[in-house]
Amino acid sequence: MWDDIFGEKVTIMEWQRGVLYRDGAFKVVLTPGVHYTRPRTDTLITVDMRAQSVQVAGQDVLTADGFTVKVSAVAEYKAAKPAIFAAAANVHWGIYLQAQLQVRDAVAAQTLDELLAQRGQFLGADAAAKLEAEVEELGVTVTRFVIKDIMLSGEVRKALVEPLLAREAGKAQLERARADAAVLRSMANTAKLLRENPELLQLRTLESVAEGKAMVVLNR
Repeated sequence: MWDDIFGEKVTIMEWQRGVLYRDGAFKVVLTPGVHYTRPRTDTLITVDMRAQSVQVAGQDVLTADGFTVKVSAVAEYKAAKPAIFAAAANVHWGIYLQAQLQVRDAVAAQTLDELLAQRGQFLGADAAAKLEAEVEELGVTVTRFVIKDIMLSGEVRKALVEPLLAREAGKAQLERARADAAVLRSMANTAKLLRENPELLQLRTLESVAEGKAMVVLNR
């Protein structure tokens, strides 16, 4: 009754929770609705319960086989324990640092081929749960933690492209060798056929003369 008459009216929205401190000590978490606080003794901190995101900027990390890659990630979280969340110092930064460390550890444990083969899924299906366990003291639930981009340095791209170019060059040489071998086999078969059947050569000569492609010189 005293609060209704002399208190200060506050409204907690549907997506908020109000953490009320009285004389500097935690008193209660206010749910959505209208409340009254005591101006002289109460301090109210509103906590946004909606999902928030942390963009982990690209960082250069060495893979297990010594290649440098730049990896960025994104984590999504929301407040789960408003009283703890309100008392925590810089929740966003705390999640950022832990996410950054988790990305670094995951990359360092795998080779470049393994990272690329997993197409950005190398953090594992339980990545969000692992991150949440690390930031439990911040009063949050981590709903999503995934790799955003994997950027390769010029050195790494060159190392990946060179074997591909060499393989393609090898294929081209093999095809040329096969074509040359086919021509030689055809010529050898033709020569053998003409040796065994001389009349075929005479017939071919007459056909060429008839087509105007050859001239026959007769010795007298």
